[in-house]
Amino acid sequence: MLRRPVPATLISPAALFGVAMFAAVIGGITIYAETRAKTWTYAEAITDREVDSGRAAIMQRGCGGCHDIPGTTGASGRVGPPLSKIAIRAHIAGTWPNDPGTMARWLMHPQRMRPGTGMPEQGPSEAEARAIAAYLYTLD
Repeated sequence: MLRRPVPATLISPAALFGVAMFAAVIGGITIYAETRAKTWTYAEAITDREVDSGRAAIMQRGCGGCHDIPGTTGASGRVGPPLSKIAIRAHIAGTWPNDPGTMARWLMHPQRMRPGTGMPEQGPSEAEARAIAAYLYTLD
C-alpha cells in the first residue's frame, strides 16, 4: 500500500485545531478552578471560615451513615439523599428554598420543620449547623 504525503493545505488547519483543543481544555480547567475557589470563599463567608469544622462535625455526627457525602471517608449511606452538589439544588427537603440560613435551621431542627421526616434531630448548635452548611455548599 502506498503512503501519500499529507497535503500542506491540511497541516495548518490540523495544527490550529490542536491548539484550539488545547486552549479549550486549559480554559475548562481554569473555569472549574475559579468556580471551586468562589464556592469555597462563599462557604467560608457564611460561617466565618468554619468550613473545616463543618466537615469534622459531619464525620463526628455520623451523617455518612445515612447520606452519601463525596470526599468523606465511609460516608456512603443510602437512607437519605446524596449530598453531592447540594449547593445548586433549589430546595431543602423538597420544600424550603436552599439558602444558608434555611440549611442551618434544617440541620438544627428537621423534625420541627417537617414533622415525621427521616432526618433525625441531631442537636447541633447554630454555629455548628452553619459550619456544616458551609461544608455542604463546597461539595461537588
